Amino acid sequence: MYRLLPLILVFLSLNSFAQEKRLVDHVNPFIGTDGPGNTYPGATVPFGMVQLSPDIGIPGWDRIAGYFYQDSIISGFSHMHLSGTGAGDLYDILVMPVNSRFNKRIKENNFKPFSKFDHQQEEASPGYYSVELLDYGITAELTATRRTGIHRYTFPEDKNTTIHVDLGYSLNWDRPTETYFNVVNDSVIEGYRKSTGWAKDQRVYFVMNFSKPFKAFDLFQNEQRTGNPVEGANTRVEVHYSTQSNEQIVIKTGFSTAGIEGAYESLEVEAPHFNFNSYKKAAAEIWESELQKIKIETPDENQKAVFYTMMYHSMLAPTLLSDPSGNYKAPNHQIENSEGFDRYDTFSLWDTFRAAHPLYTIIQQEKVPHFINSLLAHYKETGLLPVWSMQGNETNMMLGYHAVPVVVDAYFKGFNFDADLAYEACKASAMANDRSIDVYRDYGYVPAGDEDEDWSVSKTLEYAYDDWCIAMFAKDLGKTEDYKYFLKRSENWKNLYDQETSFFRPKDREGKFITPFLPKEYTRFFSESNAWQYFWFVPQDIKGLKKATGGREYFTQKLDSMFSLHPTADDELPIFSTGMIGQYAHGNEPSHHVAYLYNYTDKPSEGQKLIRQILNTQYRNEPNGHCGNEDCGQMSSWFIFSSMGFYPVNPAQGIYELGSPLFEEAVIKLPHGKEFTIRAKDFDKDKVFVKAVKLNGKKLNRTYITHSEITTGGLLEFFMSAKPEDKDFKVSQVPKTNKIYR
Repeated sequence: MYRLLPLILVFLSLNSFAQEKRLVDHVNPFIGTDGPGNTYPGATVPFGMVQLSPDIGIPGWDRIAGYFYQDSIISGFSHMHLSGTGAGDLYDILVMPVNSRFNKRIKENNFKPFSKFDHQQEEASPGYYSVELLDYGITAELTATRRTGIHRYTFPEDKNTTIHVDLGYSLNWDRPTETYFNVVNDSVIEGYRKSTGWAKDQRVYFVMNFSKPFKAFDLFQNEQRTGNPVEGANTRVEVHYSTQSNEQIVIKTGFSTAGIEGAYESLEVEAPHFNFNSYKKAAAEIWESELQKIKIETPDENQKAVFYTMMYHSMLAPTLLSDPSGNYKAPNHQIENSEGFDRYDTFSLWDTFRAAHPLYTIIQQEKVPHFINSLLAHYKETGLLPVWSMQGNETNMMLGYHAVPVVVDAYFKGFNFDADLAYEACKASAMANDRSIDVYRDYGYVPAGDEDEDWSVSKTLEYAYDDWCIAMFAKDLGKTEDYKYFLKRSENWKNLYDQETSFFRPKDREGKFITPFLPKEYTRFFSESNAWQYFWFVPQDIKGLKKATGGREYFTQKLDSMFSLHPTADDELPIFSTGMIGQYAHGNEPSHHVAYLYNYTDKPSEGQKLIRQILNTQYRNEPNGHCGNEDCGQMSSWFIFSSMGFYPVNPAQGIYELGSPLFEEAVIKLPHGKEFTIRAKDFDKDKVFVKAVKLNGKKLNRTYITHSEITTGGLLEFFMSAKPEDKDFKVSQVPKTNKIYR
């Protein structure tokens, strides 16, 4: 026995190590499913086409992702969802198993079948979801591959078990325009669902394969029985079984946006068998591999759960659009082919250009060329880069031409794609004649209008930033005239600055400021924000903004006021003003870089304190753990960057401003076996301040690190303190304005 003891100890040690390395176990997909997060808990793989997730079946803002943690019913499982947006689209191909135990219907979910459920009998992990449908005694389990969704249902004994597949089901903004079912045989159904909503021309082709032949089926059009095949705006099928106790039926569904042939190919390539556990295990292994790209050291299990859930959320979009042959439905309404790259869509660019795409250039280096070529494909198909594209559509949601900083950032970081085509696309998007870009060129600002979402101030500031990115691109390509032109345009922010109030204000076409003006008011001139929140969006020229404000002292005072001017009880805060610290709103993107601007003052410690406050208070390991919309990876990417101790204030400059690391150690795994380690010395949760920084053993007397310093690999050390230590962070060492740091 004693001879075996060392071997037993070694085995236990190895087993413990293996468990410690299983990062998927730390992910909590329910974070954000309550409150304003608008996430879904269902099964998907990184950047996959399929997001197979439960649907409550009741519309509303809280259920914009199909699911709301406070609800108590489930109306089925649909295959496509958006992660943390305010857009009510998708919910394609709803599946719901039922039996003779329960047949109640309610108006609230449009009289669809439903079942009560309990969170105590619900489980979610990366690539897997399960729940007990209590009214039927049915266990539902979901998993996915890149282009297929796989269900497993465990049934009780019942001679009248039925599985509903509903193409007419819709929610929120979504509406089917044309649907089609063809029951090929007793195990295969094929069809398509075309729909409109926020994205006007959505097409999903599918093939559904059942592990057990059904004994009969009924097809419905507008709730009237009909023959096979059936076509119409509102169709569904019921397939009928007699099931034994604990009998399992697996359904695998392949998808394509190009045609039914592509859906068959998705099944053949990715889901050739019915072994549910095999698909579940494969999905978990894919997620584990992705999560291993950053290893953190912390004794706090809740912090670990938040970090790895944010890693998980950062990889739910963009989503795959092309099928295994490279075919996809394009925004020109044609079927195109992505030769040599995977075509992606769901580019929430107003959000994700800020931190998500810079994060991808570090931990998704193999995917960045696919993302950029997808943006360029959109340009070739429409003549413009996407604004907010989804399912092969341009939605034109939000503002800016923020594919530009994503492309420019990737270019300067050395990713391989057609630079000449990329520059052509960037310039074309800046010279368009829609979305007020034409009047912006004419006036040097966007004049105020009368429409509800005027956004004239926000448009001016964001267009000016994108113009700076194009100027830097032009300069590097030797396009001198374009460089001068776009550099001049990048200064258009100055045209709306009001020296008297020290805010950006809307102007009419005569150049007069619009009155009345109250900076904390939410008006149509600012996109989902007020004048306080948009004051800081000049990331291309923080020095110039500081000078316009009156210099370092006044700039610092204004930052202090930003975080201390709290809303009053009679302030009318819109739905997107969440995560408030003074006028800072972490729940919405325009504020995300502001705390880091203390690096441009004599008080970087104030920024360090605020960054740590945001990390600790605005993200929690609970369903209501997101202070705002997740927004396709932006909210989570802010946390990932900031918890490691740095953040891209100017997302296309190739630099990251230093903050205050949340963990004792974080190790970024880079290609070719390289590693970049971030280590907090003298670490303690109460030591939020940084007294010194070393990079590869040498003292760093600047407030930033460069992208190449990270991707080369090395060691970044923060020396922590319990009190402010500002003397080593020299204001003179902030980044230069008109320079990209390679």
